[in-house]
Amino acid sequence: MPFKPQRSSNALARPVLGIALALAFTSVAQAQSLNEVYEAARGFDATYLAARALADSAQYRAEQAHGLRRPTVGASLGAARTTSDFPTTGDTTQKTVSAGLSATQPLFNRANDATIAQADKSLEIAKADLETAEQELIVRVAQDYFDVLAAQDALETAQANKRAIAEQLASAKRNFEVGTATITDTREAQARYDLATAQEIAADNDLRTKRIALDTLVGHTDVAPKPLATPVSLAPVLPGTVNDWVTPVEDSPPVRKARLGYDVAKLETDKARAGNLPTVDFAASYGKGHASVDVNPLPSMSGSTTSSSIGVTLKLPLFAGYQIQNRVKETILLEDQARNNLDAARRSVAQATRQAYFGVESGQAQVKALEAAESSSQLALEATQLGYKVGVRVNLDVLNAQTQLFTTRRDLAKARYDVLVGSLKLRQAAGTLKPDDVLTVNRLLSK
Repeated sequence: MPFKPQRSSNALARPVLGIALALAFTSVAQAQSLNEVYEAARGFDATYLAARALADSAQYRAEQAHGLRRPTVGASLGAARTTSDFPTTGDTTQKTVSAGLSATQPLFNRANDATIAQADKSLEIAKADLETAEQELIVRVAQDYFDVLAAQDALETAQANKRAIAEQLASAKRNFEVGTATITDTREAQARYDLATAQEIAADNDLRTKRIALDTLVGHTDVAPKPLATPVSLAPVLPGTVNDWVTPVEDSPPVRKARLGYDVAKLETDKARAGNLPTVDFAASYGKGHASVDVNPLPSMSGSTTSSSIGVTLKLPLFAGYQIQNRVKETILLEDQARNNLDAARRSVAQATRQAYFGVESGQAQVKALEAAESSSQLALEATQLGYKVGVRVNLDVLNAQTQLFTTRRDLAKARYDVLVGSLKLRQAAGTLKPDDVLTVNRLLSK
């Protein structure tokens, strides 16, 4: 069946999707989920759209190669007028008009067969590249999304720390005025307040930077990510052992692409060797013409002609200046290169998967440790505040306890985000990351 290019359903759905996403992002006050941001990025991110366009074009490139196996038909139409002057016969004028059809059908051509097989492999490579681009988009969206949340938490922590220090500064000033504290407490609190102000400014600028990155990725301004649902409870994201994650890397897009590249290289050797083989073509033609000849002073002559031919043509190469032999030697070495690239891809993916696995494992342990540290820091602050009231602790002790608590809370929030992004990166490294994984993380956000 001849190939009929069809308009992609994705192309038809893009205007509708764009309108829906535009409405979803109209209200700044309405926060967006991770999945909503991801869907918006799929319709806007230039890097992903370029990869998708390239993958869509691969099917047409493959069909061009399949045309080598199909017949070619051509039509011709010609008209000519020839005048000759002979001393013995006088002037001669010949007029001809001709029209014809010709068709050729390849019957045997190993080089064309190899080219078609390579085109089919290239189509699979394009699909692997598109899958890689989609996985990279998921990770980029998640990273920017949770970077904004982490920056928001850092700013809120800095502001809360500043407010607490301001209260402690006011208390130190009052105690100094009534003579129950020294000027040292006031100056220590003032120094901490000035430092907290600088930290707040830095955190606010970092949040602006992170928001710009997310807005650029999505194509909308003032994107507001939804925070994690409270109380925060992260389910284990590491089913199985590290070897269970490394095992399926054969199906990961980078390894699949390298394996297809090796297949293409072997087909290139087959195509080079086909240079020594014959080619067989079926050819047919049919034509009609009309010619008239005027020989002065003789009467003119005219008549119609019909021609047709049908046959099989065999071409056998005999000698090509050692081009074929040297081409075969070259492609064999290129096969070795492709095979080594495949081995390197397997090792690289396995290494990246192991590193990502242990990174997530470490992140989960860090979250548990910081959760315990948060509880301990809260109790330590309460104890220090009580000790300050009864006179066994100084103002600096309270400031240190406050800073420790707020820093722990900030680090805990960041560690949770890192675990979620790390789980997506782990699946990306193993080649199993799918859009459904975005929905899994999306369920952890507030409604």
